[in-house]
Amino acid sequence: MTSGAVEDGKNRSVVTDHQHHNQQPPPPFQGVSNYQPPPQQQQPPAGGFPQPAQPYVQGYAVNGGMTTAEHHRLPCCGIGIGWVLFILGFFFGAIPWYIGFFLLLFSRNPRERPGYIACAIGSVVATIIIVIGAVRGSGVWS
Repeated sequence: MTSGAVEDGKNRSVVTDHQHHNQQPPPPFQGVSNYQPPPQQQQPPAGGFPQPAQPYVQGYAVNGGMTTAEHHRLPCCGIGIGWVLFILGFFFGAIPWYIGFFLLLFSRNPRERPGYIACAIGSVVATIIIVIGAVRGSGVWS
């Protein structure tokens, strides 16, 4: 049995160079000398800390790229045609839900779409209930 340092006649010990021990590591790569880094953009302050009030600027208030004058009030008491049709569908046998589903196909107003989508879901559920009721009443599954 031989020691771990010498095996099969080969010396496997680690050699260290003590002459370069006091030198500093090389500096990190700084980039090409003729490349100008982009200007530093101001970082927003960290959340959770009190922030100074924003200065008041005269002019139009802007919400998402649209001025507040471009946001028109929705029809039917401000809730939109889609939601009115959805509510009326409970009283008039789901027929307004089918109308809302049809209007969803041609709607261009993104603020009206949630009501139309509710009508579409209501019309699908009403159709399933009507079909199950018709099949169950006919005695096919009895």
